[in-house]
Amino acid sequence: MSPRLRLWLERARDGYRLRDAATEAVVRHEDPRIRVIKLAGVSYRLEALQDDGFSPGRRLALIPEPENEHDPNAIGIWDADGHVQGGYVPAEVARELDAGEWQAVSLLEFFDDGRRAGLRVLLAPRDAWIGLPRA
Repeated sequence: MSPRLRLWLERARDGYRLRDAATEAVVRHEDPRIRVIKLAGVSYRLEALQDDGFSPGRRLALIPEPENEHDPNAIGIWDADGHVQGGYVPAEVARELDAGEWQAVSLLEFFDDGRRAGLRVLLAPRDAWIGLPRA
């Protein structure tokens, strides 16, 4: 059994970088224990994406959409309270995920003309500990 993954979110210019809490080493986005994804479908939800619930460091909800007519593997990414949808897990990643086995945190934001236009989202195993920044 491998030890529980423990990550710190460390402030960076446009959000947060990841640091292993046990070793203090920087955790790269390519680390096989996690997934860092580009939020898909944001161009259809730019107004929703402006919600503070998508700010870097905020927990997000992964909501499976088995009845989605375009993709039965679709996983929506919503604010933590499930009120506002920001987009989707990319289809090629969603096919491999069980949403109940993962947790999500907004990691990095991108702006266009002063408005949030994109996000990178951390997907970590459900049992991982993530040290979120203080409010």
